[in-house]
Amino acid sequence: MGFFSKILEKLGIGGGDAEQAPPAQPSADASPSPGAAPAAPAVKPIAVVDVVAQLEQRAAANPQKLNWRTSIVDLLKLLDIDSSFTARKELATELRCPPELMDDSAKMNMWLHKTVLAQIAANGGNVPNELLD
Repeated sequence: MGFFSKILEKLGIGGGDAEQAPPAQPSADASPSPGAAPAAPAVKPIAVVDVVAQLEQRAAANPQKLNWRTSIVDLLKLLDIDSSFTARKELATELRCPPELMDDSAKMNMWLHKTVLAQIAANGGNVPNELLD
């Protein structure tokens, strides 16, 4: 399991919810009708997770004043995930942070925060556009 997968798991995104059902197999004695289109495989819709509501609820219950909207460190802390520099570097490497940003922790953190939120949104998290810009 990759570092980013831990983030999705903590938010309840992915896992079994987004799996495709196997396509139905025709029986050996069934012959397809001429001109009939093959049946499309059943696909479970991706459940949209309200990330903001979850994180706001966690922030309200947390004794620390954490600003997950602007800080990757605070976002990881709210999710109870290692937020150390080493862990953030691992996450940045996994998400393919440009090498020139990896040498500057502030720039890496800004890139990482924006990229993590964008990836959460791409995986079914409801993230407002103002947090993605």
